[in-house]
Parts: sequence; C-alpha cells; structure tokens
Amino acid sequence: MDKKTALVTGAGRGIGRQIAISLAKAGYYTILNYAHSAAAAEEALKEIKDAGGDGETMQFDVADFKAVEQAAGDIIGRLGKLDVLVNNAGITKDTLLMAMKEEDFDAVISTNLKGTFNTMRHFCRYMIKNKGGRIINISSISGIIGNAGQANYSASKAGVIGLTRAAAKELGGKGVTVNAIAPGYIQTEMTEVLSDKVKEGILSTVPLKRAGEVDDIANTVLFLASDEAGYITGQVIEVNGGMH
Repeated sequence: MDKKTALVTGAGRGIGRQIAISLAKAGYYTILNYAHSAAAAEEALKEIKDAGGDGETMQFDVADFKAVEQAAGDIIGRLGKLDVLVNNAGITKDTLLMAMKEEDFDAVISTNLKGTFNTMRHFCRYMIKNKGGRIINISSISGIIGNAGQANYSASKAGVIGLTRAAAKELGGKGVTVNAIAPGYIQTEMTEVLSDKVKEGILSTVPLKRAGEVDDIANTVLFLASDEAGYITGQVIEVNGGMH
C-alpha cells in the first residue's frame, strides 16, 4: 500500500472517532477499532468515505492479548505495514476508593493500560522491521494530577505515561517515536453526562475558561504523526487549556 496507514483504537466515539476522521482526511488509510460499538464505528467510517478518505473498521478487544496479536498479523498481512498507532481505547468505572470493587479496578487497568501494552507489544516489531513508525498514546490529566473518585482511571493513565517513556527509550534507536497526549476537560459523550454544577466547577480551574474540543486532541495527534515531529519522543503533551 502506497498510502500511510493508521490504527486508532476505540474509534467509534468521542476523541477516538475524531482522531480517526482527521487522520483519514489527512490521507491515511485508517483502521477504526472498536470492541462493542459496531454501528458507531461504521457511521464514522461512512463519514470518512463521504469526505473522500479510505479505511475500514475492525473489531477486537484491546484487553485481549491474543486477539490483538491476531489483529496485528491480519493488518500487516493485508496492508504490509502500520505507520501510526493511536492507543485511544479506554473505559471508566468511577467511584470512591473505599467503595471501589476489585472487578472495576481490574477492568479499567485491563483496557486502559494493558490494552495499550498489548497493541504496542504486537505492532512495534513490524514498525522496527519497517524502520519507522509513530506510537501515540492517549493518557489524561487524571494520570498526572489524580482525580477523586478515579483511582483506577488515574492509575491506568499514569501507567500509560510510564509505558510511553520506557518504550520511547527502547524504540528510539529503531526509528520509532512514542509519545503521549494528556487531554484535560474535553467535550465528549462521556463528559456530557456531568451535571452543570460539576461542569462549572471544572471550568473554573481552566484558565481559557472553556472546555476543549475533540479537534484539539486530533490536531495534536496529526502533528505527532507528521514528519515535523520526527525529533519528538518520550514526551507527554498536555492539552488542557492551562488547568495544569
């Protein structure tokens, strides 16, 4: 394939959807991964194709090591390469620490952190073979400053940052860059369920006095995926309107 290729995990909704659409509009053949939301992923793919882009949807659970291994083999077998890997898939199961169930902690760590490891583990060998690639992991401000009621989520996103920095040191000499983006308060379906009082409280901590847009994250991904970002690796770029 002459086109550059990209895989975006959790691409059916929110930030992942916009990242996938933006990459496709920029000329990447984009694979939209989803675990359960097939209809949403297909809708995003239709938007891509209607705009003249190209790509496909692919179902697998990033938390499943063997499923990711199989998906990686299939993608490389058909397309020959993967130029950009965006680890966006994530879940939340928020509650206070003293009330958090073990299964809720494990589920968030399994998807958000182990899922990121799984895709990096299985795709980095192909990027090394092709002597280049971009890995972009979506962390969160919660992984930097912590957030009450999100011990599991904060721990998973802090782990993504550590994983990013370690992998950057391992893969840099092979031509593969590894960076993370830590979004702040971004308007998505996930944040829409918050009460007006909670939203006002969050916005009061943002110097720009507004929520971020999914495009703010997608545009940062486009930069990190570009040739212009070739000397940037092991970094965590905070996109949060100045709240940290």
